[in-house]
Amino acid sequence: MPIERQNRIKDRIQEKRNIKIAELSQELGVSEMTIHRDIKPLINEGFVVKTFGGITLAGDYQDIASNTKECVICNKDTDERLAYRLILPNNRIEMTCCAHCGLIRHRQLGDEVIQAICHDFFKQTTISASITWYVMNTSVHMGCCQPQALTFEWKEHAEKFVKGFGGEVYSFYEAMEYLYKKMNGSEKHCSKHE
Repeated sequence: MPIERQNRIKDRIQEKRNIKIAELSQELGVSEMTIHRDIKPLINEGFVVKTFGGITLAGDYQDIASNTKECVICNKDTDERLAYRLILPNNRIEMTCCAHCGLIRHRQLGDEVIQAICHDFFKQTTISASITWYVMNTSVHMGCCQPQALTFEWKEHAEKFVKGFGGEVYSFYEAMEYLYKKMNGSEKHCSKHE
């Protein structure tokens, strides 16, 4: 019954603070689609917040969000449409102002990162950073740190963007290594857009 499952989901989220949809599906013996339907009212009532592949207790998410107004790398204010979130152990979340800083921080933290999420440049939907396509060296300037990295869910979209505005398309690991080499190990990672 949906109400019983919702109550079990509430118990589990209060216990764990955040949980994957796949994990709930397995625990409750129902499809992931059923879990998505079950959590929709919980999201609407503000009990939980949808994250990439899971849910987080709303209070925790709000506490984290309220403490992440500045980029952990360059201290610029974060813009939600360009932000890159790193989800770490013990319900910690670090936020960067853009994929440039996000990839640098991701490389610094390495295996400590449980998950990283960013937004598709066109659709503004949340996507996993590790399966994202990154466009760099484009003529379009979004006010992010340089060299700027724009994020796309689909390689085809990134390639079409490059046809119109120039640049190169990189996979997650290629983008991370490109930035590392480009920045030459310098502590001066970012340049503020004027």
